[in-house]
Order: sequence, then structure tokens, then C-alpha cells
Amino acid sequence: MSLSNQTITVIGAGNIGRALVGGLISGGHVNPSRVCVTRRNPHALKALREMLPGVTAGTDNKKAVKGASIIVIAVKPANWLAVTNDIRDHVNPKTLIVSVLAGLTTSRIAKEFSDHQPVVRTMPNTPMIVGQAATAICAGESASEEHLAIVREMFEAVGSVEQVQEYLMDAVTGLSGSGPAYVFMLIEALTDAGVKQGLPRPIAFSLSKKTLLGAAQLADHSGEHPAILRDQVTTPGGTTIAAIAELEQYGLRTMFINAVGTATERSRELSGKDDDK
Repeated sequence: MSLSNQTITVIGAGNIGRALVGGLISGGHVNPSRVCVTRRNPHALKALREMLPGVTAGTDNKKAVKGASIIVIAVKPANWLAVTNDIRDHVNPKTLIVSVLAGLTTSRIAKEFSDHQPVVRTMPNTPMIVGQAATAICAGESASEEHLAIVREMFEAVGSVEQVQEYLMDAVTGLSGSGPAYVFMLIEALTDAGVKQGLPRPIAFSLSKKTLLGAAQLADHSGEHPAILRDQVTTPGGTTIAAIAELEQYGLRTMFINAVGTATERSRELSGKDDDK
């Protein structure tokens, strides 16, 4: 099952869908002529055609899914049932359904299609836009290892991929799915901290974001435990240990643990509501 031979339709080509298609094409994984994308907004379609030359773009979901071997559903979770109701009768039972919908289980999605419809659930995050997504994937009951392999290849075109059991997908949502928001808040807070100490805001902003980017790349490339990397910056009686003591006093670690737990529980709640429909 070669990705280059697939016919791919992305329903709801917003930031995530557009970034996925862009990565697949720029990386040479698929020819633009084999890709179709849809948006409801005609103005957004014009922009898509300019950004993704050679890709078929339109508003008709039923027309878009005909003949597709892979359908990526990338609409807002609130709109997914309307979309599946629209396309159900036009989807081949062997077509692979790829979901990027938070909180929706593979079994819930499969119920809207034919018996034994292969479904793979994914949870990417917004750094996909710059080719640095952290994506988790899991297989539905009728999805094969071959299906998983082709979805892995798709999302590795825009970042890194981890395969998990489906019961862990809510935790993935709480950690990496929502995680960029936590990091953006941290960048904003560090910037304000620098401004308070007298740094001009543009300089504080630049130093803050480059510090987080550099630290993340160091952690990624070194393979060291973050505690070891932290100790390398922390000299006895120095500035860093004084700052760390302050962060620990105010419970920074606990706040992050609780935040991920809250987001995870919210994902479970969304999943439960959908299962009741």
C-alpha cells in the first residue's frame, strides 16, 4: 500500500488540513493531482488554490470523496456528524477514514460508515503548520497494520508520530494536543517577566521564544533526561537555583500536571457525549 498511489481527500482544509497536504506535496509523498480538499468558505478556497497549486479544491464534499482511497476528516468536532451524514452514501467501504477530531473514538466514527470501515484516529497539534507536529495515532477495529503504516507516513511528512493504544488518546489530547497553548502562555509570561526587569518588549519576546526553542531542540538532540539538562544550567548558589526555588514554591510542576489532567478529562467528557448520540 504505497502512499504515492493513493487518492486523498481532505474535508475541512483549515490550518491542520492545509498543513498536512502541503507537507505531503512538498515532501514528494503524493502528486498534487491525486489530492482534493474542501472548504465551505469560497474565499478560503481561492487562497487554498493559490497555496496548493494542482490540488482540486471545492465546496462539494460528496463529489470530493468519490473515488478517494483515503479521506481525512479535519472539520471542527461540532460539524463532524453533518459531514458524515453528507458523505456516507458516497464513501467506498474500503476507503480509509483518517480522523483528526478530538475526543471522538474510532468506534464512534465507524458507526457512521459501512460495516468494517477502516478508521485511524490521529491527534496532531498546530506546530504541523511549520512541519514540527507531534502526532499520536491509533487504529480502529477494522484498520490493519498497513493502514497504520500509511497514516504514519502521512503525518511524518509534517513532524513526528507516536503510535498509542486508543485509551491513551485523551491523555495525548491533554498533553500534546493542547500543549502548544501552554507553551505560548509560557513564552508570553517570560516576555512580560523580561519587560518587568527593563528589557524592551521585542528583545524580551525574541529571547523568550528562542530560549524555549533552543532548550527543546537540546532536549531532543541530547536524549538526556530533562532533570540532567536542568542541572547543567544550575550552579550552586547561582541565579538559576534561586529561580527554580521560586517556581517550586508556587507549584509550577503541579500546575502543569493538573492542567494536562483537566484537558484529558475534558476530552473524555467530549467522547462520552458523542457515544451517547
